[in-house]
Amino acid sequence: MRLLLVEDDAMIGESVVKGLRHDGFAVDWVKDGDAAEHSLGAEDFDLMLLDLGLPRKGGLDVLRALRAAGNPIPVLILTARDAVPDRITGLNAGADDYLVKPFDLDELVARIHAILRRRSGRAEPVIRHGALVLNPISHEVSFEGRPLSLSAREFALLQALLERPGAVLSVARLQERIYGWDEEVGSNTVEVFIHALRKKLGPDFIKNVRGVGYMLPRQP
Repeated sequence: MRLLLVEDDAMIGESVVKGLRHDGFAVDWVKDGDAAEHSLGAEDFDLMLLDLGLPRKGGLDVLRALRAAGNPIPVLILTARDAVPDRITGLNAGADDYLVKPFDLDELVARIHAILRRRSGRAEPVIRHGALVLNPISHEVSFEGRPLSLSAREFALLQALLERPGAVLSVARLQERIYGWDEEVGSNTVEVFIHALRKKLGPDFIKNVRGVGYMLPRQP
């Protein structure tokens, strides 16, 4: 799961990035509105965490321009502006949720998962695919009724495939989902994680579409 954090406060930004990465998210961090727009135009993200009081271009202006361009990326506003009119303005501008600083990291993670669950049309928190059950919140996975132990990267890669069964995801796209800009990526890391997952789920669970990427077949 790849997130874009737009936050100019260094202490808050460092804390959020550290906490979310520990929770298994890939996080890219920019510090002003212009950089946010450039990042959104250059990369694909699953969700944006947006401060309002930003240098160069304010958060509300970024949000309004984003929605005017038809970009549907989920947006969670993180701000110290706690007045009801400010919340209404943010939500009416196109935000999916609004969290006031200071906030608890666990609540932030729960709100991120809730937004993404609603966007994907899932009512329950877990993702099911045949005998596989993955819980994005608790980071628990079971297969055929038995718990599986996965590394953070294995979990993130498996979740990316589970969210789009039947779709072929390229190696580059999978790398984007599990690594941020400033994280070193080995030349065959995705293949290594796929191999590890196949050892735990079976050799045919994840399909290789030669020259294209990997996929989970749709369930009948």
